[in-house]
Amino acid sequence: MPDRGHGGETGRPGQSARPFSSVLAATPPLVDLAFDSDTLHEVRAAVRIQTRHAGLPDDRAGDVVLAVHELAANAVSHGAGAARLRMWNLGGALHCQVDDGSPPASGDDGGPADGHHDDQTDMRSFSGVIEAWRAAPSHGLRVVQQVAARMQVLPGPHGSRVTVTFDLPRG
Repeated sequence: MPDRGHGGETGRPGQSARPFSSVLAATPPLVDLAFDSDTLHEVRAAVRIQTRHAGLPDDRAGDVVLAVHELAANAVSHGAGAARLRMWNLGGALHCQVDDGSPPASGDDGGPADGHHDDQTDMRSFSGVIEAWRAAPSHGLRVVQQVAARMQVLPGPHGSRVTVTFDLPRG
C-alpha cells in the first residue's frame, strides 16, 4: 500500500512529496480530452496510446489504463456527468489528471492559480474524498492507489482534480 504524503498525495516510500501541478501547468499536455459516460472508451484509447509512446510494457500499460479509467468513471458518475483528462510525459513519469468540474484555485492551465496549496487542508479533504469513494460499490480508488507511484486529490465545492503519476522505465 502506498504511503500517504503531504498535500493530498500518496506515493511510494522514500519519495519526496512535492506539488507537481505547478510543473504540469507550465507544460502543454500531450492529451487534453473532454469526456462523458458515452466516451469513456476514448479515455482508455488515449491512455493506451500514450503508455505505448512512453515505452511502458503491456502489463504496466494495462495498469495505467485501468487506473485512469477508474478515475474517469468516478468523475462521470460522482461528478457533473462530464470531465476532462490531461496527460503529460515529464521527468521520467507519465502524469494523468482528471477534472470533474472546477476544482479549487484552478486556472485553465491545469494547475493551482498561485502554484501553492495548503498541505493541512488538502490532507483533510483527501481523507474525506477517500471515505466517500470507499462507500461506493466499487473500490476503484484503492486500485488507483495500488498502481500509481503518486496520487494527488484536490477536491473543491464545484468539482475535484485527481492527478496520478506512473514512473516510466529507465533507459
